[in-house]
Amino acid sequence: MGVREAVMADAPGIAKVHVDSWRTTYQGILPDSFLDKISYEQRTELWQRNLSREDNYVYVAENEVGEIVGFADCGKRESNTIDHSGDLTSIYILEEYQGKGIGKQLMSKLFQKFQELGYNRVFVEVLEDNKTRYFYEHYGATLIETMKIKMAGTELDLLIYEWDDISRVLTEHRGS
Repeated sequence: MGVREAVMADAPGIAKVHVDSWRTTYQGILPDSFLDKISYEQRTELWQRNLSREDNYVYVAENEVGEIVGFADCGKRESNTIDHSGDLTSIYILEEYQGKGIGKQLMSKLFQKFQELGYNRVFVEVLEDNKTRYFYEHYGATLIETMKIKMAGTELDLLIYEWDDISRVLTEHRGS
């Protein structure tokens, strides 16, 4: 497994992981009719836009034959008005590759980027029913807010977590 910075040519591979991961991660959380409508084409266009943004940082994880099996991205959401802070926007890994340390590798890359950008606080938003929240908690994220949102006609709880010491996260990544 290797992790590297994404390039524009990765958009279709990222889109495939995005769609397939949403269908497994959000099964039973979001309506099947919504998940069935998500398309590789739409997500490829989304990732082409994301990859062209200078303020968005995207990393991919590849398997032994060079196929993208996971990705992560970060930056600073427009809604984030806190100085010296950023947002972990997403980490998605194909279900069959989860539990192999890929998430840890991707998160490490993101936190190295946060450090490079001079951020000392990082936020991540995750749906309460998404088991990824436990991954973030394991690496020291603290729940700071819960809010109700509506997605695909379903009311859900959105959890907002914060890391207030990214150097500690980087140290723990090296040691764990």
